[in-house]
Order: sequence, then C-alpha cells, then structure tokens
Amino acid sequence: MHAATADLVFTGGPVHTVDPVRPYATSVAVRGDRVLAVGHDEVRDLVGPATEVVDLRGRLLVPGFQDAHVHPVGAGVEAGQCDLSGATDPAECAARIRAYADAHPDRPWITGGGWSMESFPGGTPDRHLLDTLVPDRPVYLVNRDHHGAWANTRALELAGLDRRTPDPADGRIEREADGTPGGTLQEGAMRLVADHVPAATADEQLAGLLHAQAVLHGYGVTAWQDALLGAHASTPDAAPVYRRAVREGLLTARVRGALWWEPSGGLGQLPELLRRREEFTLGGLNAHTVKIMQDGIAENGTAALLGPYLDACGCASGNSGLSFVDPRELAEVVTALDAEGFQVHFHALGDRAVREALDAVEAALRANGRRDNRHHLAHLQVVDPADVPRFRALGATANVQALWAAHEPQMDELTIPFLGRDRAARQYPFADLVRSGATLAAGSDWPVSSPDPIAALHTAVNRHQPGSDRPVFLPEQRIPLHTALAAYTAGSAHVNHLDDTGTITPGKLADLAVLDRDVFARPAEEIALARVLETFVGGRRVHRAPDA
Repeated sequence: MHAATADLVFTGGPVHTVDPVRPYATSVAVRGDRVLAVGHDEVRDLVGPATEVVDLRGRLLVPGFQDAHVHPVGAGVEAGQCDLSGATDPAECAARIRAYADAHPDRPWITGGGWSMESFPGGTPDRHLLDTLVPDRPVYLVNRDHHGAWANTRALELAGLDRRTPDPADGRIEREADGTPGGTLQEGAMRLVADHVPAATADEQLAGLLHAQAVLHGYGVTAWQDALLGAHASTPDAAPVYRRAVREGLLTARVRGALWWEPSGGLGQLPELLRRREEFTLGGLNAHTVKIMQDGIAENGTAALLGPYLDACGCASGNSGLSFVDPRELAEVVTALDAEGFQVHFHALGDRAVREALDAVEAALRANGRRDNRHHLAHLQVVDPADVPRFRALGATANVQALWAAHEPQMDELTIPFLGRDRAARQYPFADLVRSGATLAAGSDWPVSSPDPIAALHTAVNRHQPGSDRPVFLPEQRIPLHTALAAYTAGSAHVNHLDDTGTITPGKLADLAVLDRDVFARPAEEIALARVLETFVGGRRVHRAPDA
C-alpha cells in the first residue's frame, strides 16, 4: 500500500470525536492501529486501491467505550451457571433453580446467582425454599450486587454454621428467631460458605473471559478496568487467566487490572502486590491498580453513612454501616500505595466511605506530592455536598455507574425508605460533580448490572432506565449526552491510563464503535434504542453485527 493511503476509512456519517479541538467530523482514516486523519471530504483522498471503506450511511462513529469498573471473568463464568438475573419474584427464581438442578444432576454444588433483593421480603430469601428445590445438594447463589448470598440448609451445614456461629466483623448472618442461620449471608459472612464452594477451573475461567470479551465488544467496549483481581468469596483469582489469554493471543481488549486489597491484611501485603504487579503486566494487561472496598451497599445496611440508617418505622437505627478499613489505616495504606506508583480504585457507596476515601487521597497528596496515579472512587451513591468539590481539588476521578441512578424496585423499596429524604436526595450527584469540575469516568459493574454503555448513557441523560414508567429520579442531576459519552470514553481512558485512546484524534489508537443511528440527532428518550454495529480495537474489527 502506498505510504499516502489509509488501511481503513470511515465516511458518509457523523463522527462524534470527544476531542474538544475538533468535536465533529464526517470522515476518519486509519493506518495500522492508529487514526491517520479526521475531517470531512478531504479524508477521502487517503483512499487507495487496498483501502477498506466503511460507508457509515448516516450512522454514528464514536470512540470505543471503556468500562471503568467491571468483572468480566466472573460474569462470563456465571453465565454458564444457574442464572437468576432478571427474575422478578420467588416463583420465577424457584423455576429456574429447579430447572438448572434437573439439567445438571452431576454437579456437586448448585452455584450461580443474579437474584434481586426486591424479589424477597426484606431482601432476604430463606433456606427453606431452596431446601424444597434442591434437598440433596448444597446451593450457593449470590445476589445481583454480589454483596449477599443465598444458601440452603445443606450448604450451611457443610460450612459448619449454626446458631452459635458469630457474625464476622465485616458481615452479617441473617437469622431465624432462635438464632439459626436463615439462609442469607451479607458481605463478609458470604465467605463462611463460599470457602467451601468448588472454584471454577482455569479452563472455565478462560471460557468465561472469552464469552465476556465477546459480549463487551458487542456493546462497543474496547477497554476496561477489571475491578477485582484476586481470590474473593467463591471467585478465584482472575489474573492468571488474563495472563494466559495474553500469551495465547486471545485478549483483544485493553485491560487495566485492579489487584485486590485484603481489608484485614494491612501493609504486610504490599510486597506481594508489587510482585503481582510485575507478574501480571504484559501485553494488553496492566496491573498497576489496587482495589480497596471501603464499604458495602445501602440495600443491606452496610454502606458506610455519616449518620444512622432509618428503621422500618422511620426512626434512626443504631446502624450507620461498615467501614471495612479503619479510616486512619486507610490513609496510611493509600499513602504507601501512592508512593509505590499504584493507582487506587475505591469502592465507596455511602457518604462516610466517600469522605474516608477522599481523606486518604488527601493524606497521600500531602505526603507524596502530586503524582499521576489517577485514584478514583467508584459508585458514589450518596455524597455529602461538602465533599463534591474535593474531587477536583484532589484530582480524584468520580467513577459512576449510571444505570443505578433511577427509580426501580430496589431503590424505591430497599434504599430510599432507609436513607431518609435528605440523604436520598443526594444520590448519584452526576450534575453536581460535573459543575464542580470533577473528572467523570463510567462503568457498569457487570454482572451487577447490564454491561451496555448505551443503556447507561440513556439513564445518565434521562435519569430513568430504558423502558421504565417510573418517575424521573432527581432530574436536577441529569447530564448532557456529550458529557455522559465523554465519561464512558475519554474519562474512563483517563483512569485506565490509556492516554492514546478515548477520543478520535490523529495519532491516537483506532479504538472505535459504529452505532446504528446518530443519538445526538434524536430525542434523548430514544438513546437506548441505539445498537452497536461494529467495534474496532487498534483498527482491527473485533465485532460486527449480522445486519451491519
């Protein structure tokens, strides 16, 4: 091919580049793995005899989406187990569990998950229903948030749980009136049974990763941050399977891996993290991030709040949630990780957890000076107004999961009544964060929620989920589509340290997605109707829909 021509040219449709210098174009040329030119009719001069020309036919070209908080290996593995995602009541859950158990008579454990807390009274299903469905084998099913699990009597007995078993410091065993474990395990209590569940094999993990990669590419995702590399609950460490995929040439995405910080492990685990960073940074995999889970979730009362939750009567309870790492220790840990060049990826839902994480970032800044580690806080369900401007001041990125910012049963039945009016009005403050100058990144937390970035864009812009007939959720926190798209592309590229991606700019990597329509030219209520037709990583097509 002549040096002056391109390998690939997109033309004939709108291009939203997310590049402030040239935000809109109609043609893009690619040579090798990088963008060669961005413009209009003049780009067609780069078409040569061997150039592949993609006629957009009015469809939209955008940078490839990047998921800043996702669990692909676990999602892929769970897809082959007992899948309860989308089930809306106990009867549907029961039918799926019975069908799965009947179809897999040789499996020693029935595992899987995806059940929703709102499907059961108080969000806590009991062991007796499982006992009627699978009386002869242990059952262990995580909920869709992966902060709780449902076990039958056989599983509880195999784990040695009875009325004398104490709650762990970082979790809770839901109990019957006499203290007997009732079947639901919250947070750290999940380990009590999970440690006895057979782990997925290396081949099962690889199959799960490849399935998840295909799903994500199908949604236009070209890069992601795996939010947990390490053994946790019943999930084995995913880092070795990523390394295997790299070595076998199977990893087509760009991946930043967040190494798991064991909350009770202290700074003694730092040398092992440094070793793992070197071991698992190769090819398209980078392991220079550490994940710290600072609290739980609001629905089960473990998100860390500045004040107590309300009880069922609307009065202040004695519970304000859990801080999994003592705040003083957290400051020391983050300072040490920052000094070693680690990025810290916080799980922080409650306003106390958010403040503790920001305080830790501030302590690291005081001790080490400004560095380029790009710490970020994920989830941010409740943020105290005093902490909103601190994101910009500290250089901390707000990593949002937009699909959660909507009225749906779990929000309306298990969250708002127990937060109270004032705190409930401070949930997912996307617009406040943008106005304050914070950098936004975006992710899905799949399999907790859908990995579809377009559905997340729809919810961020409209503050209701696609197809929902519920009211708009805190409409003052809606953000424009171009801001939401920037979060899911350039913002996530920033936290992933992929500075040569995230926008369609000459010289940057050609990570691109073709949508079937121009969502900027249609009403905001129609965003979710869009689909991804083609996905490219480094100029290489990794997904093409049958009707593309």
